[in-house]
Amino acid sequence: MSVAYDKLQTALKAVREKTDFVPDIALVLGSGLGAYADSIRTVCEIPYSELPGFPVSTVQGHSGKFIFGYDGEKKVVCMKGRVHMYEGYEPSDVVMPIRLMYLMGAKILFLTNAAGGINESFHPGCLMLIEDQISFLVRNPLIGPNVEELGTRFPDMTRIYDKDLSQIIIDKAAEQNSELFKGVYVQLSGPSYESSSDVKALRILGGSAVGMSTAIEAIAARHAGMRVCGISVISNMAAGITGEELNHEEVQKAADSVSKRFEELVRASIAAF
Repeated sequence: MSVAYDKLQTALKAVREKTDFVPDIALVLGSGLGAYADSIRTVCEIPYSELPGFPVSTVQGHSGKFIFGYDGEKKVVCMKGRVHMYEGYEPSDVVMPIRLMYLMGAKILFLTNAAGGINESFHPGCLMLIEDQISFLVRNPLIGPNVEELGTRFPDMTRIYDKDLSQIIIDKAAEQNSELFKGVYVQLSGPSYESSSDVKALRILGGSAVGMSTAIEAIAARHAGMRVCGISVISNMAAGITGEELNHEEVQKAADSVSKRFEELVRASIAAF
């Protein structure tokens, strides 16, 4: 058994000492998007700090705990707050929560984040369905000895984001008359925001939105065989587009402003998964 898998099993044992809840769907709630977790019928909450060897979020707006419960009839586990590479964690530690939720029983991973809009047709407060991603600008979370218990050494990433799940999100947005863009998410390491020239280069590469999370989580989930879908809340236009300077407080404020519409779309989509 690998060291990484041994760490996961230790964390899983700690979870099972607190709850035997087996989720069907795992959700990662990004900056300002934690209200969804407060609205489910909660069975159990476990702070990351109570799990041995587990990374702990240090970022404002990321409370750092697993919330287990029911959204309607669906059994879900929510990550209320995630960890990031810019906090000093290795990619393999950043994706440890994703792998743990898989070992808990989750087969679907629903990723969310607050991102900067690269596509100039976007606007702050809009939602973007993540159709694909660009991740080669950050360290791959699968580097190092392969965790054979989770997946193959060279996993295919042709279709990271599940088309059927994505279509459900599109259909539910249409039913709610909720504006939903589509695009390619780019992950950079952070914690500084991008320069104007960074954003120009990312647009040339095919990026639609940029952030500091998500893509390596999707890679780890696909490695383990999970079905993945995702939504970005465009909290601001990326550097150089409007000429305005960026700050984390404004990002959170914009994410908060769309949280109700986001929550409604997530809830309707999960009910149909």
